[in-house]
Amino acid sequence: MKNMLPADTPRDTIIRVADSTSDEYGFSSLDNLPIEYLLHNGVIALDKPAGPTSHEVATWVRRILEADRVGHGGTLDPGVTGILPTGVGSATKAMQALLSAGKEYVCVLELHHAVHQDDVAETLNEFTGKIYQKPPLRSSVKRVLRVREVYYNDILEIKGRLVLFRVGCQAGTYIRKLCFDVGEALGVGGHMRELRRTRVGGFREDQHLCTLTDLRDAFAFWKEDGIETEIRKYLRPVETALEHLPSIVIRDSAVDALCHGADLAASGVVSIQTGVKEGDMVSILTQKGEAVALAKSLASSERIAAMNSGIVAESQRVLMERGRYPQMWKKHTD
Repeated sequence: MKNMLPADTPRDTIIRVADSTSDEYGFSSLDNLPIEYLLHNGVIALDKPAGPTSHEVATWVRRILEADRVGHGGTLDPGVTGILPTGVGSATKAMQALLSAGKEYVCVLELHHAVHQDDVAETLNEFTGKIYQKPPLRSSVKRVLRVREVYYNDILEIKGRLVLFRVGCQAGTYIRKLCFDVGEALGVGGHMRELRRTRVGGFREDQHLCTLTDLRDAFAFWKEDGIETEIRKYLRPVETALEHLPSIVIRDSAVDALCHGADLAASGVVSIQTGVKEGDMVSILTQKGEAVALAKSLASSERIAAMNSGIVAESQRVLMERGRYPQMWKKHTD
């Protein structure tokens, strides 16, 4: 398929055992979670404006929502606009999962001299796949040569020396440096004139992006008048940030143990999605679709589905609060 990010990887589900879940605990649906809960465990697809830093935007979100913690997934330079996934409260712990999702930008490259359109298209095509990059001088990371992957480069329009193109790439790819390198390869020089991030994994530009003004007004409507319509449109369940990850669904009896930091044993697995390799990050979900934890897989999908005992995934970050599911495991005592 054309223009695919890692988040678009198709997956099937392997059913390991038949099991049921109880309606007595957990959330029966993620579509109608209490606003009070989402304000402590929600994700916002924020439309960052040009000017402020990503950190400043996150601080403003924290003040608007009167939240204790707010964190963003993937820094945007001050002059860059577009999608800035923002976690509120406990959802900040899920932001690291977006690193593997892939990102998409629309960029305006300004060449310093006119070049034939065919040459531009051919050169941009050469900058797909694995490329070498050294971060630009104005960056917050160490300037060492590193490899990043560009999944696609699509020219949308060329007008004179201006090239409008869409690029899908791995997290940590510097589009400013890509523009510079393309200009050098064409022999005329070039620089990034404008940049907008249009996608981060499952977060897309055409799906309820939220400006700071939108968020402020929606929160005021809810807090002052009890109107939930707008704030519910922008505050999404934390599970939204994990949709690109392969998932392992577990028994109700295993949930609370993982909430206390336990690793996942084979006996607790109900199903697993295909395509998981040893060492991959996976999301651990209840049978109702609730996020329990992020974990590192210790085996492939097929191996986990066949295992009758042993640890199949190492817990990395617990996402669910303790007590939502009852304790169904024995504590070791002296």
